Amino acid sequence: MSVVGEVDAGALDAGFSSSKKQILLTLKTQGSVSLTDLAAALKISKMATLKHLTVLEGKGLVERSFRPGGRGRPRAYFALSDGSRSLFPEAYTHMTLCALRFIEEKIGRDAIVRLLRQRAQEVLEANRNRVPDGSLKERVSELVKIRDEGGYMAELGHAGRNVVEMLEHNCPIMAVAETYPEACRVEREMFQNLLGADVETSHRVVAGDPVCRFLVRGRAKAHA
Repeated sequence: MSVVGEVDAGALDAGFSSSKKQILLTLKTQGSVSLTDLAAALKISKMATLKHLTVLEGKGLVERSFRPGGRGRPRAYFALSDGSRSLFPEAYTHMTLCALRFIEEKIGRDAIVRLLRQRAQEVLEANRNRVPDGSLKERVSELVKIRDEGGYMAELGHAGRNVVEMLEHNCPIMAVAETYPEACRVEREMFQNLLGADVETSHRVVAGDPVCRFLVRGRAKAHA
């Protein structure tokens, strides 16, 4: 079994070492693969391969199973989980961009922004009840879960008294954001509305940074 070549673009390029990317690509094309075969294909030890797989398991991207292996213990096999789908380029990305360009040509760029805001409002309404009326950290933690479910590979960063850091290692809307940077602004506004807090973007994947970094600051409560 040979290892698949590197992809040129897409979510898989963000936030992974070359070995982890090769594992994900191999599992994508080969299906369920044994630890032994993966290690042989990567030309590294089984222990090193298992360390990479354990990290990917922790992110909800890979699942393991066991099959009888003749003598001794059952052999471990690994396959992609449903959570890995957003890591790979989707066939409809090009169609989405074509549709957006058509809208821009026929109606204007303002129509694109209205469309993006409508979509953000739908996401806001769908998740409003999930965000607790708790501390800033608790609210951002729930947003991290929401974003992680959406394929952004989000995690909670440093949490201070009045500022909480959220990191996103993947951008599923990368192709759209490259052409329509308004998408990033609309998402940030949605975060603010969902959290009831101020959100600053200090790093962006679409701008060439390795991660999207958001600093969420609590707002002073208005006095009656």
